[in-house]
Amino acid sequence: METMDEKVVFITGATGMSRAAALVLARRGARIAVLSRTEEEVAETIRQVEEAGSEGLVLQGDIAREADVEAAYARIDDRFGRLDGVFANAGINGTWAPVEAIALEDWEQTLSVNLTGTFLTVKHAVPRLKARGGAIVITASVNGTRMFSNSGASAYAASKAAQLAFAQMVALELAPQRIRVNVVCPGMIDTEIEDNTNREDLDRIRYPRTVPEGTVPLTRGEAGRPEDVANVVAFLLSDAAALVTGTPVWVDGAQSLFMG
Repeated sequence: METMDEKVVFITGATGMSRAAALVLARRGARIAVLSRTEEEVAETIRQVEEAGSEGLVLQGDIAREADVEAAYARIDDRFGRLDGVFANAGINGTWAPVEAIALEDWEQTLSVNLTGTFLTVKHAVPRLKARGGAIVITASVNGTRMFSNSGASAYAASKAAQLAFAQMVALELAPQRIRVNVVCPGMIDTEIEDNTNREDLDRIRYPRTVPEGTVPLTRGEAGRPEDVANVVAFLLSDAAALVTGTPVWVDGAQSLFMG
């Protein structure tokens, strides 16, 4: 197992894949800073990080607000004095609806959190990562990158496709500074993201499909675990992935190949 002793990793989001990644990385020796809008969720994640024998930092804020992101990095500077990795995982599903029914404010909210939030997270990490090199992992999705059959998810899919393009652009830009940028594209994973999904009037645009054994061939329809993604994230943030950059990794049990 690749160790990450003394390295500092910043994670956005505090539950699901964020929490799973925090714990996997903590067990490998990394020190963890977690940012989310809900302080109680961050505190619980950091409690588990410390139980795992590592050091953690609770940060509260909104990734779509630049002042909050800047403040989070300033606290990481004060506490740890370094930054080695970033897992930009925070995001929302937003509103899924026929395109003519999506309100502009719903479209803008999805793009603001998923795309602008990712941009701000990466933008303010770069000056710190340049000190000794490092790695960034961005969470996109099967939606918008290899799968287009989730009717009504146009805002969400657009944000995820844009995250991948952004990551590949900056991967090349930052390579001379020894900063790697990769993307995980999860499929059906058992997380809380459904809690912030608003589905409206989808029956009239959904294509019928009969799938007797589920949509995830590798698991015969069972959802993946947050740890399945976390283990990939830990690899991409570690020195074991030293030559991997600009690469999307679909963590979906062949779901996107089947449903694309």
